[in-house]
Amino acid sequence: MAGWWPALSRAARRHPWPTNVLLYGSLVSAGDALQQRLQGSEADWRQTRRVATLVVTFHANFNYVWLGLLERALPGRAPRAVLTKLLCDQVVGAPIAVSAFYVERTDVLALCTGDQLQPCSCSMENSLHWSLWFSLGHLHLLFPAEW
Repeated sequence: MAGWWPALSRAARRHPWPTNVLLYGSLVSAGDALQQRLQGSEADWRQTRRVATLVVTFHANFNYVWLGLLERALPGRAPRAVLTKLLCDQVVGAPIAVSAFYVERTDVLALCTGDQLQPCSCSMENSLHWSLWFSLGHLHLLFPAEW
């Protein structure tokens, strides 16, 4: 068990982007499979494969680049800097990240063949509206009424 940790640390130092993407993808995929098992049903490997594809192709890359940009734009670990990063992440980054889950429903991007596409009753604007609402709808948790 001790042999893989130095190898992972070396890979992360030499190739941080691919290492982060693969690690993020494997953790999210394992979490999806575990969640299905904890709900008492058999693991749906097709769903886990779709989640892994979305995570590896978009979310992991987006998070790596986005968090690096935030760190360069707003350096520091002081509480004010951390809260500013958090606010920027929730207002700008979260709607983009959440909207990726709705891409499949909008026929804008489909990871399937042409004969598998089915018309969808929702539009891209509707999906973006709900992803923005979902992301911004949780801001009240950051700023309680007592403040």
